[in-house]
Amino acid sequence: MITYEYPFNERIRTYLRLESLFRRLMELLAREDALDHHYALASLFEVMDVGARADLKSDVLRDLEKQKQILNGYRGNPSIAQAVLDEVLQQIEHCFNQLNSLSGKAGHQLTENDWLMSIRSRIGIPGGTCAFDLPAYYAWQHESSDKRRADLQRWTASLTPLAEAISLLLTLLRDSGVPQKVLAPGGQYQQALPQGRTFQLLRLSIDPALGLIPEISGNRLIVSIRLMRLEEDERLHASNQDAAFDLTLCS
Repeated sequence: MITYEYPFNERIRTYLRLESLFRRLMELLAREDALDHHYALASLFEVMDVGARADLKSDVLRDLEKQKQILNGYRGNPSIAQAVLDEVLQQIEHCFNQLNSLSGKAGHQLTENDWLMSIRSRIGIPGGTCAFDLPAYYAWQHESSDKRRADLQRWTASLTPLAEAISLLLTLLRDSGVPQKVLAPGGQYQQALPQGRTFQLLRLSIDPALGLIPEISGNRLIVSIRLMRLEEDERLHASNQDAAFDLTLCS
């Protein structure tokens, strides 16, 4: 199954973008090749760009505190495993304290590194990091993979609390929904959302063997899904095929 996600607000959209960037950064960082480490550094700068929003840190801290209050309400509930509840609350407390101890925006400390910032200013330019432009960076790429990895781990350390907090928040959000099997007759599906509840994320899981790609739109009142197919002309065309998929609304 392929799972597609659709955020209902800008805050969750930012969280999903950062989660994707952190996942790519960690995967590239673990590799050996200098080219992989180049793109790990590019991913690091993208995290800094997305994380430059002034209210991001306060949003994450506020969401952690909200989750803590919600989960504390389950204490003493006989249908809840108290040991698991305590473990999750400890994770929330850890993420809150680690993130709260950092000053400034995501990657703020890295902006004081002139060498890194010289790379950042040119990495978005096509061919902007060639040896004749940045000889010191070219020399760094010829260091051992262990040396480059140690540098990357040191530079990303200040971003780890944000990565862990966002990962935990998105895990809790995804776990809040219950999948439902639905049918899209003629490749079209619409659902009115229950009033009185605020949903933050939609998750759609579909069998890749169907060859269908969902186009999702929605707001606080309604969700609309149109199933598309990539045809031989390399364009997406609306499908008129009846298809089933799993739909999860997370609040």
